[in-house]
Amino acid sequence: MLKKKIFIIILLIISSYSCSTPEVEKLNFDFFGEKFKDIQVLRYQIPGFDELTLKQKKLVYFLTEAGLAGRDIMYDQNYRHNLSIRRALEKIYSNYDGDKKSEEWLNFEIYLKRIWFANGIHHHYSNDKFDPNFSSEYLKYLLSETKTELNKEAFEVIFNDNDSKKVNRDQSKGLVIGSAVNFYGEDVKEKDVDDFYANKKSPDPNKPLSFGLNSKLVRENGELIEKTYKVGGMYSNSIEKIILWIEKAKEVAENEKQKKAFDLLIEYYKTGDLKIWDDYNIAWVETTEGDVDYINGFIEVYNDPKGYRGSYESVVQIKDFEMSRKMFAISEDAQWFEDNSTIMDEHKKKNVVGISYNTVNVAGESGDASPSTPIGINLPNANWIRANHGSKSISLGNILFAYGQAGSSGRLEEFGYDKEGIELEKKYGKEADNLHTSLHEVIGHASGQLVEGVGTPKETLKSYASTLEEARADLVGLYFIPDKKMEELGVAHSSEEMGRVSYDDYIRNGLMTQLIRIKLGDDIEQSHMRNRQTVSKWVYEKGKSENVIEKIVENGKTYFVINDYKKLRELFGELLREVQRIKSEGDYEAGKNLIENYGVKIDQKLHEEILKRNEKFNTAPYSGFINPELVPVYNESNEIIDITVVQPKDFATQMLDYAKKYTTLPNYN
Repeated sequence: MLKKKIFIIILLIISSYSCSTPEVEKLNFDFFGEKFKDIQVLRYQIPGFDELTLKQKKLVYFLTEAGLAGRDIMYDQNYRHNLSIRRALEKIYSNYDGDKKSEEWLNFEIYLKRIWFANGIHHHYSNDKFDPNFSSEYLKYLLSETKTELNKEAFEVIFNDNDSKKVNRDQSKGLVIGSAVNFYGEDVKEKDVDDFYANKKSPDPNKPLSFGLNSKLVRENGELIEKTYKVGGMYSNSIEKIILWIEKAKEVAENEKQKKAFDLLIEYYKTGDLKIWDDYNIAWVETTEGDVDYINGFIEVYNDPKGYRGSYESVVQIKDFEMSRKMFAISEDAQWFEDNSTIMDEHKKKNVVGISYNTVNVAGESGDASPSTPIGINLPNANWIRANHGSKSISLGNILFAYGQAGSSGRLEEFGYDKEGIELEKKYGKEADNLHTSLHEVIGHASGQLVEGVGTPKETLKSYASTLEEARADLVGLYFIPDKKMEELGVAHSSEEMGRVSYDDYIRNGLMTQLIRIKLGDDIEQSHMRNRQTVSKWVYEKGKSENVIEKIVENGKTYFVINDYKKLRELFGELLREVQRIKSEGDYEAGKNLIENYGVKIDQKLHEEILKRNEKFNTAPYSGFINPELVPVYNESNEIIDITVVQPKDFATQMLDYAKKYTTLPNYN
């Protein structure tokens, strides 16, 4: 989901919600849940839910249940031992009646909460395996006290160095063998994957199928085979329950197009047929009427080091009509952005079609989208579907609003250089950030085209495809945000100030503040972080001769200060042209060199300084959400007469409740 991890005019959202949802103030809603390690857990509301018809409420409820029915899949996809470990620890948590004030018990609780947040024992962002911070002897004691079983290998992997990276991007360690993610058999290597898919041919080369998206590649009897996610195949128990709820959703569909999409999604889950997946995506993207929409399936490929296999996720959302109208102007003028981009003419789309943009309010999330949620989404991912049928871009308005209520950390004053820039950032920072995100999602991911005959990016650019795509979309936003067109469209009060704030923030984050998320001594692994450093470091280096961005050290503190915003925009445009060329022409070597030279390695002295300067801040660098619970109300005839929204007591309560209600898979699959 050419996401992740960002999204759209938050000041307008806050203003809109302050007027349209007075219950926020009336109920004195508590958005903050809790904080542990580098995580803070928040809450969100569902504005507009009470205004839905009963039929629409049922649709939202059924789709949310469909999403949660597949929750176990995400754990198993992330790592083969995750379900076994999570369930053993949940049993301990629920049944242990010993000392719950000891340091080891408190560390045990935090470890389990980190597993819940990341859908497994590896960090959701860094991909590093968690350190339990309690001893193996203590876990043995807890297992014994609660009569809980955990197999030997799963027990040991909590404490040893095996499978230390969920997704490894260091090619010297083997992209596949070095990754713990459960998409490949333990003896499958990168060359096996390359050779296997080199022999796969789509019936229509102009409509390439998403090979590998919904399967696990394993070796059986010496032969490589795909274990397909479908009814009767891998994850069948979960998929059958997903289908059950989608069947119910189909009965209350808002229109015939939506119903057709449900039918195709059900058929895809039954057969695993990737041609049906494409047919479904076309039907889904062309369903633009109605107030309720959803995402459900094996979608994002960021967790696959080879970029084939999709992680399970679900998002259910309700349109925010007022905010969607304000952003409609950008999507309506998509062709203008394409025509005026810096990319080469032969790489431009002659007819940008079907970009549907909406601000929505999330009603429920699951899988890869929860608890750590995107704040903007653009789908489908298949380039040919986007080119021929369009795409849907959404901004998750109530999620953005909840983030806005969580407060700031004061890092701006620490890492910002001049007072004027800091004041501008305070005034317009979130608005600028979210405008950049809307351009990233609506225009960036929908722009450009491949040269005829060039393979898909996952085939040509391989492990660098995701990073380059995010860089491309970021650069589109960066290039256009200071353009006067923003004022003409009515989405920016001042394109110049928006540009300055966006550029200051992007360079500061790309070269410094995002590094607070990384351990000293580590390289950058995550695609979005590699993207941001690549873009920032490239323009910094290229602009050195003209002092476009100046590195200043005062009182032992480093700052990066932009001296020439106009020239910086030109550099962003120059890099955009090159990144689009790399993608359009499938230039692997150029893409690899760009990312490896600029996006991976960290200045260790600067990193140490940044971590030291950040120690005084308490705000966690990562946030996620407790989902509101949708509770059906029944009459005496057992018919649903209403759906109410209830906020769970806390994060642990929700996670344990989910474990009881949505256990669909065995420990090993």
